[in-house]
Amino acid sequence: MTRNTMTRNTTTGNRPLIGVLGASGAVGRAAVRELRALGHTGLRLGGRTASALCAVAEEDPAGHDETVWADATAPDGLRAFTEGCDIVLNCVGPTYRLRATVASAALAAGAHCVDVAGDDPAAEDLLQDGDPARDGRTVVLSAGALPGLSSLLPRWLAGQGLDNASALTAHCGGLESCSPTVARDLMLSLTSGGADGAAYGEALAAVRGGRRVPRALRTAEDTEHEAFPGRVALQPYLSGESERLATVLGLDRLDWYNVHPGPAVRALLNLLPGRLAAGDDPARLADRLILAADLDLAGRRPYYVMDFALSGTASGQPATAGLTLRAASSYRLTAAVGALAVDAVLRAEVAAGVHFACDVLDPDTVVRHLRSQGVADLRLTGAAAGAAPAEQVEEGVL
Repeated sequence: MTRNTMTRNTTTGNRPLIGVLGASGAVGRAAVRELRALGHTGLRLGGRTASALCAVAEEDPAGHDETVWADATAPDGLRAFTEGCDIVLNCVGPTYRLRATVASAALAAGAHCVDVAGDDPAAEDLLQDGDPARDGRTVVLSAGALPGLSSLLPRWLAGQGLDNASALTAHCGGLESCSPTVARDLMLSLTSGGADGAAYGEALAAVRGGRRVPRALRTAEDTEHEAFPGRVALQPYLSGESERLATVLGLDRLDWYNVHPGPAVRALLNLLPGRLAAGDDPARLADRLILAADLDLAGRRPYYVMDFALSGTASGQPATAGLTLRAASSYRLTAAVGALAVDAVLRAEVAAGVHFACDVLDPDTVVRHLRSQGVADLRLTGAAAGAAPAEQVEEGVL
């Protein structure tokens, strides 16, 4: 395929050229706005629908963005899109089918890459092909809400009032629409997405004594949690990112719960493993998941919550610190982290090589951006509430 640039000014002068792949999607469109808020202009917007891309480009008051047809599954289209870019922000999926496809194309074009997903499979592919650090290139993976922010926020919390941390309990979830990419990735995650070809995570598992313990927790199908309105289902789920977080913080215990406020989505999730094993079409199941999310959302305001409770010591005494993040959309959270990762790479704040975002982004910078740009409200409790400066805390309600 040949590059198709449509009625935009493609001149970037001395500014780095940032390519946003999937710029008209739920995450990509928000990421473009976040990049502009960070002062980046003259973006290259890539996707498969010209009219949708042009609508995003028209939001640029200076008119410096360009739109380019690009399809992550078409090698020629990827080459045309990545050519001339200094860095590529990948917002397309499904993640566990594409793996390192976009990052590899960016590296081949001499560009850095940030992927809002990517996870372990992409990292394995990239390192198998040779460390990009040899050519001075940087790839940042899992630069999204979960994974990404889900590890950055606990790291930030650990520095707010505690001398050391020993146990973390996390509850993450919300009520919002389900994009086709998210739906397809969820199907794939049941059999892939983790390290060494394993599934993305393990249901009911937790960290005990600093290591993964299967079936340590139980699901609560109909319960309440103070950070979430109404009745919810709590699904214990331990991912590779969470295990790495436990190691970084030196945690003895970690309990992680995915929270499902919508009964239609939760009912379908319970059926998925059996239906996939029975040979049901994953694409049709993904469509059913999108419809279930819309049904749960009907007449209600969308929201997304991340709630963390960290235990440890402060001044030699047992203490706890809590953090609750409330946002209107997990997609905008993902976009914000992705844009911040791009900004950090362009500022040479991230070393060459393959990294996960939680390992290289500065948690203080991320929290400040979320607050200053109105992306999310943050509420601190316990030791953290007394330690953090007042300007770092904002009370929010659903």
